[in-house]
Amino acid sequence: MPELKRILHVEDDPSIQAVARVALEVVGGFQVLSCSGGQDALDQVLGFAPDFILLDVMMPGMDGQQTLERLSQLLDIGQIPVAFMTAKVQPSEIEHYRSLGARDVIIKPFDPMQLAAQVRQIWSSVHG
Repeated sequence: MPELKRILHVEDDPSIQAVARVALEVVGGFQVLSCSGGQDALDQVLGFAPDFILLDVMMPGMDGQQTLERLSQLLDIGQIPVAFMTAKVQPSEIEHYRSLGARDVIIKPFDPMQLAAQVRQIWSSVHG
């Protein structure tokens, strides 16, 4: 199984970005690239070469769905799992996100102590 090291996190809210970074770097031991929006992520993704992508759904400009569509043109999202982070978690919405290519949905607000474990669980379901 490939090793999970680098996580691209796309989130427009600086406070959520900061909490997620601490949760993933300090608790999880991952290397995190935080991007404030879809275009920022597209500009940096190839240089960072993420193993996993966490993507906020609701962002100004390019939303999470549009960002995922554009990322999937640059990367093999069959090998690089994508999880959406959102407060909108009706079963129909989760199915819609999966139909776009996301592996799972992490519910906001997330538990910072559990975020790294949630990411590892999604990773294992893909690469296990």
